[in-house]
Amino acid sequence: MPPRVLILGIGNLLWADEGFGVRVAQALQRDYVFPENVTVMDGGTQGLALIPYVQESDVLIIADAVDFGLAPASLVEARDEDVPAYLHSGKTSLHQVSFQEVLALCKLMGQGPEQLYLVGVQPVDMEDYGGSLTPAVKAQIEPAIDKILAACSELGLPALPRQESENTMDALDMAQYERHRPSAEEACRIGDARVLPGAPS
Repeated sequence: MPPRVLILGIGNLLWADEGFGVRVAQALQRDYVFPENVTVMDGGTQGLALIPYVQESDVLIIADAVDFGLAPASLVEARDEDVPAYLHSGKTSLHQVSFQEVLALCKLMGQGPEQLYLVGVQPVDMEDYGGSLTPAVKAQIEPAIDKILAACSELGLPALPRQESENTMDALDMAQYERHRPSAEEACRIGDARVLPGAPS
């Protein structure tokens, strides 16, 4: 029986490059058709709520923004036992702490993936609240997708391009998000200087 594969994009769209994994998952869902035993999921920042989905998988493929300590926008792959180590040593946000717990709890219960694969990007900017991906990180979406598709092909589960990409009006679609979000001048994304510590009263 072919393995059950979960392709999981995790991250937070509201914090610039932190949304990388989610954008990768969205692009895969939009542009490719996978065999029925492959699930592509936007895991967002759900943390422990992802346990049932991880438990049901034989192979877990993760897309995420991780601080590897490398040059900004570097793309890195990790497999099996190296994946939790990367998530532990290079966490960029709280969702990675909780996702480490997901993997540890699944292992403790003896349920979960036998194989782990991480495609991670070194973030450029994590402070732009409401901002989209930086151009350098956005440019790594397609290379990350290529690596994930190659991993699926290795498993004998190749994806096929959709004949016509779904025309989405979802407000979280990246093009829609970038088109309609207010500018930095209209909606301050780094804090209002009038109320920051040290501001004159």
